[in-house]
Amino acid sequence: MGFQQFNDFFPLKKLVKLLVVMAVGIQLIVITYNHLSGFYLLENPSHFIYRFMRGTILSLIAGFMITIPDLYMIRLLNRSFHWNTKSFRRIIIQLSFTLVLALVISTLITLFANLISAYTEDLTTVLIYNGLIYCVLNIILMMIFEAWLFSMESSNARMKAEALEKEISQIRFDVLKNQINPHFMFNSLNVLSGLIDKDVAKAQLFIDEFSQIYRYVLETIEKPVVSLSDELSFVRSYFFLQQIRYGEALTLTVNIPADLIHLLLPPLSLQMVLENAIKHNIVNQSKPLEINIYNDNHILIVRNNLQPKISSNFSTGLGQKNLAKRYSLIGKDKPRFMIESNHYVVQLPLIQSDYDESTDN
Repeated sequence: MGFQQFNDFFPLKKLVKLLVVMAVGIQLIVITYNHLSGFYLLENPSHFIYRFMRGTILSLIAGFMITIPDLYMIRLLNRSFHWNTKSFRRIIIQLSFTLVLALVISTLITLFANLISAYTEDLTTVLIYNGLIYCVLNIILMMIFEAWLFSMESSNARMKAEALEKEISQIRFDVLKNQINPHFMFNSLNVLSGLIDKDVAKAQLFIDEFSQIYRYVLETIEKPVVSLSDELSFVRSYFFLQQIRYGEALTLTVNIPADLIHLLLPPLSLQMVLENAIKHNIVNQSKPLEINIYNDNHILIVRNNLQPKISSNFSTGLGQKNLAKRYSLIGKDKPRFMIESNHYVVQLPLIQSDYDESTDN
């Protein structure tokens, strides 16, 4: 684990602040207790300042020598001995490591301090005394780190969940806004107006299919995935309205095996692909637009002949980006958009029906 990884795991600034506060607090407590108990009497204020400064510096050095391995051990245990599954084994390993590390660091720091300025007390007594203090303090440190890291992880998870929920809401809004497209609404109403005067029966059918489209949009906008069967039913309603407008210049061929219609995909995926095909290509009697939908190894293929409009507006690619985001939110392969042999091809991965929608709620 490098410096940046360590800093991401536990911010260094927070660690330094914690160690400084603990070092100062420990020295004040120890020096005061030793003086009042008669274990080590202070001669004057200068003596107190010397003891305090030396003790604080040594405590900081010891603190870093203890906390760095502690944090490495916690990170290692988080990978192999999670609290939810191996809590007892983790406690044994962590407690053993904590005590051994505290005794080793305590011995090294005590011997180093004795070299700088020899203790007036018996060295063995000081080693035992300091060893007990370090063991207790390291257990407390481990508890603090575990609680702190748990709090940080909970806070990060909450922030990520909130950010994800905002992103999902924005995607849903964009999708809904895209489906209730003013141009599509305007063109559909124009077609309906013409049908009412010419063919009342077809106008009624147009209204039925039009209502089916918006009912489907409202029913599925909150769902991460829908069945291919439902999506194809929706597409037939959508394509019916488009064929009323374009007639035989626009054709759709669907060739999907019956055993695949239970598979899933994000709602309105096909509609977005079909809408883009119609929007960006010439559609007339001399240049009919042919769209084919078929399966290739559990990948839904949407293919149309490429005949781009000369005056076509610049595409922002927003629909494709939203679709890719919706696929990424359910953790599946992303769709692909490409040009092959003068045809525009879209590949939409199909998802197994055992996908757990509750993970996205």
